[in-house]
Amino acid sequence: MESAIYIFDLIGVAVFAVSGALAAAEKKLDILGFILFGTLTGVGGGTVRDLLLGTDQVFWIAHTSYLWTCIAASSLTWFVTADRSSSLNRLLLWPDALGLALFSVLGTMKALEWDAPYIVAVVMGMMTASFGSLMRDGLLGRPPVLLEPNIYVTAALMGAGGYTLLQASPITQPFAMAGAMAAAFTLRALAILYDLRLPKYGSRYGQ
Repeated sequence: MESAIYIFDLIGVAVFAVSGALAAAEKKLDILGFILFGTLTGVGGGTVRDLLLGTDQVFWIAHTSYLWTCIAASSLTWFVTADRSSSLNRLLLWPDALGLALFSVLGTMKALEWDAPYIVAVVMGMMTASFGSLMRDGLLGRPPVLLEPNIYVTAALMGAGGYTLLQASPITQPFAMAGAMAAAFTLRALAILYDLRLPKYGSRYGQ
């Protein structure tokens, strides 16, 4: 099971690295820019999580395979998306949604392994899933995907909270992971496709 979790973690890093590289493509940066923003997006949220949890070592320092994964995914994105930047803004949403689903669960799992209270584990899952994208968008001067009107943080909450509840039930860990990831991705996908959003402040009063 540990090997499977490690593989999923690498996949999540790769997916977020691709989303970071696609954001760099919008700004027409060079390949080093792709690698920089791909790596920032891939490991940013997990870095914040590990620092707040006080783990023995930040995950990508302990295992450099995460950095190599970011570099490889970002470089591949550079070559695959060359001269195809017209639809990148829409394309960016999908790897970001998949990364959100993966990291909301994996971040929660890491926090629970370090004996964090349930509510803290859920917050760590949400941060792992969203802070890399937040840093990417802030540095690139893009509207933060975190603050988009359609549902984003709520999908991360569903993944983190869903896993916390499912892992405490009699079902096995793999099913808890799969169920929570699927729920988070489905909600984010529906938000992208159908512009689902929570009510805005003041909307109840016609403001």
